[in-house]
Amino acid sequence: MVKSRSFIATPPGATIKEQLNDRGMSQKEFAARMDMSEKHISRLINGDVQLTPETAVRLEMVLGVPAKFWNDLEAIYREKIVKAEAENAMDADAEMVKRFPYSEMAELGWIPETRDAKEKVVYLRKYFEVIELSLLGNEQITRIACRRLAITEKSDLALMAWAQEAKIKARDIRTASINIKGLIAAMPEIRKMTVLKPKEFCPQIKKCLADCGIVLVFLPYLKGSFLQGATFLDGNKIVVGLTARGKDADKFWLSLFHELAHIVLGHVGQPDGTSEDDEKAADQWSGDTLILADDFEHFRRERDYSEGNVIRFAKEQGIAPGIVVGRMQREGMIKYSMLNHLKEKYEIAV
Repeated sequence: MVKSRSFIATPPGATIKEQLNDRGMSQKEFAARMDMSEKHISRLINGDVQLTPETAVRLEMVLGVPAKFWNDLEAIYREKIVKAEAENAMDADAEMVKRFPYSEMAELGWIPETRDAKEKVVYLRKYFEVIELSLLGNEQITRIACRRLAITEKSDLALMAWAQEAKIKARDIRTASINIKGLIAAMPEIRKMTVLKPKEFCPQIKKCLADCGIVLVFLPYLKGSFLQGATFLDGNKIVVGLTARGKDADKFWLSLFHELAHIVLGHVGQPDGTSEDDEKAADQWSGDTLILADDFEHFRRERDYSEGNVIRFAKEQGIAPGIVVGRMQREGMIKYSMLNHLKEKYEIAV
């Protein structure tokens, strides 16, 4: 028996059992008369196996009830199972919808606006391309390497919504085959772009990455996602999504190189996503790629953190001064209130 708020699906076996009780017939005797195994009869009565047209004819012979009656009973039972399970799934998904940033997603034009709970479920199912929202927990569907500031249940759902939008945006963008060696070889060229303006470097980076089988997508920040960037494998391409949140140049480049680190280090497509060690490794790789480790250590030992020396060091490295300032702040070399005027503010078109 399957139940929901509106439906109760009772198997034809319940009626068979009533007939046997009325006749005082045991299941063992009934199985012999039907020329079926006792195990099959038990499963038939419990609704574990389908009542076939052949079985319906046998029931007519043994119980004297027309085969059409049994076939109709089975059809009604199967229909009610579908409706009951669908209603239960809808109810479960309606609760799950409450934890999505639905209104904000609608404001961004990702999904239609609605206040109806069932419509929200349908729209989100179509958006995520799943028959039930509970499937979003399937590791085959969501294999995301990402950089976030915090992890909560709501933030996980917001992350999935954000990543799905990146996937949709990247779907029609053509790329070459995935080429990790090509990406590694292109890193020095990408690093040089840190001194350019967004309108200059954005198209250059996108083309450079597309030549390596990677799509770069910029999206608005989704509240509650605590998201800076995400990387995942989608078919025959890798998608790198970056949020517009945190418009300081150093945060932008650190997030980009962090996501590229996941690709270079082989973290993309892992069944369980990225581990804490993976995130630390990506941080280390991105930091040391943006600012060469030995050079930075020498700069640190000089202990001259004046504006002039920071600019000089950044010029020697061929990167934006704000990137040096950001790392100095994160490593406690200077206070977060110092040298911020060297950090350029970006406006990234999404």
